[in-house]
Amino acid sequence: MRILPAQPSDVAKLLAFREEAAAWLTRLGSDQWQRPYPADRLLATVEAGTVFMVVDDDVTAATITLTPDAEDGLWTESELSEPSRFINKLTVGRAYAGQNLGGRLLDWAGGRAYRDGAKWLRLDAWTTNEALQRYYLRQGFDHVRTVREGGAVNGGPRVSGWLAQRLTGPTDHGFLDLTE
Repeated sequence: MRILPAQPSDVAKLLAFREEAAAWLTRLGSDQWQRPYPADRLLATVEAGTVFMVVDDDVTAATITLTPDAEDGLWTESELSEPSRFINKLTVGRAYAGQNLGGRLLDWAGGRAYRDGAKWLRLDAWTTNEALQRYYLRQGFDHVRTVREGGAVNGGPRVSGWLAQRLTGPTDHGFLDLTE
């Protein structure tokens, strides 16, 4: 499997990939990712070079966004002063579930962040998705805190405010890395 930067021509594929994940989450009883993701926002992150895809032959198996930019209102000024990279939108195709692809992507992100000089690999997860939170804990992340206020709509409840982090470091993720 290869990991490579997403291209603007991949946006429709990535949006469909997210819709597949949202439907799966709905079947699990989660309200995560029920609003369609704006194509223009996804295109902007692709053009910024922060979206990566795992490809198996010609099939997109997984995707991750790895960025130096934190979402507003989640991390303290002290935390933001530490060199960090932030994970968003980690998604594994259902056909690839159960193969530790997500864990390998997290390892890849931690290694890339380390090479970029970051101390921390950080993420925010859906506040009500306890299974996802347990998954990240099993992947070596430590829960920092849960931010419940300051959502995008009038400062209301935040839906993705479960914060976790782990130290970065060299990794053996097993992908053919075509991102450098």
